Amino acid sequence: MNPNFTGKWKANLENSRLFGPVPKELLITISHSEPDLRFNMDIIAVDQNTRQIDFQAQTTGDSTTNFVLGAEWKSRLRWLDSELLIESWVRHSGRAMHLCDYWSLSSDRRVLTMEHRDDDLRGQITVLDRLE
Repeated sequence: MNPNFTGKWKANLENSRLFGPVPKELLITISHSEPDLRFNMDIIAVDQNTRQIDFQAQTTGDSTTNFVLGAEWKSRLRWLDSELLIESWVRHSGRAMHLCDYWSLSSDRRVLTMEHRDDDLRGQITVLDRLE
């Protein structure tokens, strides 16, 4: 059985390895009812400026399109054992990027890890603690 990521999550910034400016806070609300996955991410900068990302797709491997921070993202989601791979192609700041974001839950379902491997953000890891 695949994990269910539904919940409210807060990034543990001390345990994460983020590229670019580190936000003051990162909050994610996920609604996951297989095969549908939706999430809303609030990125709160040190100056309190907030950026919001809304994303929805299905875990069936079918291609989907979302608009994230003004850019068109083509994505497909699929299960690799107990990890969910969110693979996306996007043009950001004039540059084509390929992203492979692997999501996994700890055995107690209290920690969500989002890890980039073998992509343009290789090495970035976001560790999130469950709020509810």
